[in-house]
Amino acid sequence: VQLQASGGGLVQAGGSLRLSCAASGRTFSCYYMGWFRQAPGKEREFVASIRCGGGNTDYADSVKGRFSISRDSSRNTVYLRMNSLKPEDTAVYYCAANEYGTTRDIPTYAYWGQGTQVTVSS
Repeated sequence: VQLQASGGGLVQAGGSLRLSCAASGRTFSCYYMGWFRQAPGKEREFVASIRCGGGNTDYADSVKGRFSISRDSSRNTVYLRMNSLKPEDTAVYYCAANEYGTTRDIPTYAYWGQGTQVTVSS
């Protein structure tokens, strides 16, 4: 499966963005999807995930209550709605897919998009 992330940009603290990840290739509805981010000088970290077919979601504590992951299988797209953005949310955001389950484990994700930059100014 090929993934294409988009929707990043520059936003002021307190603002919102919606990231999109368009998938192509094999049956999208059977992949577990995740969003990760990597800030300069830091390791890539888990942000959110959603199970195959939609439904069960998981969020990092740092974004819980502010971010929302969803998917539209008819459009082969997964979204990350980000509200109440903070400067510490600044990072390159990546979408990823795996065939095994809703997980925070980075090596489990075999497919990765190219990343989209999110910059939050104070």
